[in-house]
Amino acid sequence: MKEKKGPIDFPLFIVILILLAIGINMVFSASMYEDRQFYNDSYHHLKRQLIWAGLGIGAMIFTSNFDYKKLRNRKLINFGMFITIALLVLVLFMPDKNGASRWIGIGSLGIQPSELAKIMLIVYLSDNISRKGERIKSFLKGVFPVLLVGGIFAGLIIIEPNMSTAVIVMAVALLMLFVGGAKMSHLFGIAVCGVSLAVIAIAIEPYRMARFTGFINPWADPLDTGYQAIQSLYALGAGGPFGMGFGMSRQKQYYIPEAQNDFIFAIIGEELGFLGVGIVILLFALLVWRGLKIALSCKDKFGSLVAAGITALIAVQSSINFLVVSSFMPITGVTLPLISYGGSSLLFTMVSLGLLLNISRYEKKN
Repeated sequence: MKEKKGPIDFPLFIVILILLAIGINMVFSASMYEDRQFYNDSYHHLKRQLIWAGLGIGAMIFTSNFDYKKLRNRKLINFGMFITIALLVLVLFMPDKNGASRWIGIGSLGIQPSELAKIMLIVYLSDNISRKGERIKSFLKGVFPVLLVGGIFAGLIIIEPNMSTAVIVMAVALLMLFVGGAKMSHLFGIAVCGVSLAVIAIAIEPYRMARFTGFINPWADPLDTGYQAIQSLYALGAGGPFGMGFGMSRQKQYYIPEAQNDFIFAIIGEELGFLGVGIVILLFALLVWRGLKIALSCKDKFGSLVAAGITALIAVQSSINFLVVSSFMPITGVTLPLISYGGSSLLFTMVSLGLLLNISRYEKKN
């Protein structure tokens, strides 16, 4: 007998749409000044973001309306993993853009395979961990294979180079192991090793070391390594309690480069003030809460792990962006989900949130 589907988690759906609407408006505000100067079109980035948002909404509706259990197909998962790894390898041979090879496409139209990798890894690990059962408590039979797959993804991503996304991938894998029942002693040891490897990766790469020293004291080099951090703090400080008003940011006028991307949260703080910043953080907190509720209420372990993985991905990525913009972390290229400008990032985020809404339709009624 076919299982009857319930309604989607409506509060989560509303939160997603509100964040998306905020993002579209703030992308317009953050980019309009430079768009007018460079493209002679104040709506250049807005029009592109609207197209991707439309595609994202369509993708979210699609992924929220089929039985997510159909994803638990070994052949389908293996095929998806093969395609993802092939794309992660292929992107390494693409022309550099801003010093990194992260996009596959023509001109300004392209996708980042690392965004697909995040979702594919969550689905693969959910299937893998749920099949292991109690064996997940064994390091060699349970934890190590998961780390190996996550490490392959992270390794290919860090070669691009894109250390921040590699860290996010491994953090999500670690959180999924925790939800799956792995021993805390194993997870603690992995976390210590991960931090040690991150320190080594920073130390051996000059540009990463420069970012770290710029984080420690941005005013030591205010025109180079500390520039973005200082300008971001100026933006947040200028906003005060209620902001300077929508569209009135001064920092977006050539002070914060491409303000519609990684540092859009600083523009929110400048234009909408502490109130706007607080609302955005609260909305992400609500999204994470609903995601955790769905994970806890799911009838099967696979769905619970998928929901937990997607929720962890949104929580980790948004938290890193908040910390970077407020100078509590070194500068990294992590976008704010649903808010920052970016086609493939927005599209795959909507796909993953559609899956989360899908799983919410099969919750336990109690």
